[in-house]
Amino acid sequence: MVLAVAVHSLWGGNAVAIKIGLEAFPPMWTAFLRFTIAVVCVVLWAWFRGIPMRPQRSEWWWLVLLGVFFSIQIGLMNIGFDHTSASIGSILMATNPIFAALWAHFLIVGDRLTRQRMIGLFVAFLGAAVVILQSDRMDGPMAVGMGSALVFVSAALLGGRLAYAGHLLQRMDEVRVVLWQMIISVPVFGVVAIMTESIQWEHVGPGPIVGILYQGIVVAGLGFMLLTYLMKRYSTSVITSFNFVSPISGVFLSVLLLGDQVTWHVLAGVVLVGTGLYLVARHVNK
Repeated sequence: MVLAVAVHSLWGGNAVAIKIGLEAFPPMWTAFLRFTIAVVCVVLWAWFRGIPMRPQRSEWWWLVLLGVFFSIQIGLMNIGFDHTSASIGSILMATNPIFAALWAHFLIVGDRLTRQRMIGLFVAFLGAAVVILQSDRMDGPMAVGMGSALVFVSAALLGGRLAYAGHLLQRMDEVRVVLWQMIISVPVFGVVAIMTESIQWEHVGPGPIVGILYQGIVVAGLGFMLLTYLMKRYSTSVITSFNFVSPISGVFLSVLLLGDQVTWHVLAGVVLVGTGLYLVARHVNK
């Protein structure tokens, strides 16, 4: 429980780090730099522990599929964050357990939905709906609600990816699952970034650099490793349901570091999403 809360607290700070990094590094460059750093971190960790990093022949297809899933989800998330606030983005990304629980119901043996868990997930979904319906006021006139919609789609894909990763973790080591989804995605992000984006060098400074390092080392490196460690040993939907901590952490840090406004729909979203996911976690851990 302590590790699960810690991981999702770190993920709350990821929204702020992305927004700060985007001041200089566009979405695809942000993803490329973030996961290049993360790959180095995970490789060093695997080497230190003596974990084989080369997939077995039977694992390649599943890891390639995971890498494609991963690339699309992260790309949509970064583009969405570029057009919405960190507080709204952190709330919407926290809804991924809704979709993780739904997918886990079909993909993972013994990880089934119950009526009380469904009620908790429905409450969380209502919180997301409140945020999306009101987010056009903060997304700006050039993207009326589009940024929030993309983040929400990314959250849905993240939930599916976590459930799929939980399925893979039943048959392969967690380090290979984490490492190869990143390795496969890095060239994709790099090619798209070179073809479509330019780094705003005049804005490169301590803030954006620290934002990229936080995303790469703390979230993508340490955070993903801790999350997959927990998912391999406990129910996927239980671990992801601790995400009720993430929107609270994300909104608090967004207000503190970025000066985001706390409007009624932001508060309602935090309360509903946090309450719904807490109900799921509380029910499962009785």
